[in-house]
Amino acid sequence: MPLAAAITGTRQTGHHQIEYFADLFGTYLRPWASPDAQFYIGGARGIDSLSLLWLAGNSRSRIMIVVPGTVAQQPADARQAIERCRDRITGIVELGAAEVRTPAFHARNRYMVDRAQMVIGFPLAGSERQSGTWQTLNYAASQGKPRLIVPV
Repeated sequence: MPLAAAITGTRQTGHHQIEYFADLFGTYLRPWASPDAQFYIGGARGIDSLSLLWLAGNSRSRIMIVVPGTVAQQPADARQAIERCRDRITGIVELGAAEVRTPAFHARNRYMVDRAQMVIGFPLAGSERQSGTWQTLNYAASQGKPRLIVPV
């Protein structure tokens, strides 16, 4: 059975250079990025956009973008990453939340985890397990799904 993995991570990535993330994804995403693998990515800024760009440029894996409302509601840099990778994106799921707030992000995260066999998480180091990334990783744990956790 082909792997389906959800990627979750911090939006705060300015504390590292882009090369750091390229190396990080090469180490932790490449082993899973076969042509028949499918990745669910949240379509936000930070790890979502960076992992999208890396997977689109360095793999033949299928990429599904999942947003809580619509792509038009995403931050400009996230929309630009999606547009730049449009030809590599298998599909975009817009969950259509009326308000793009914490409950909508949690629903998006559950949607991705429910369809994945594992979750690869890149939480902000020292985030004390209170972030949306940790909420997603904890939800995956409650579902008995394996998690690869790589603090950044």
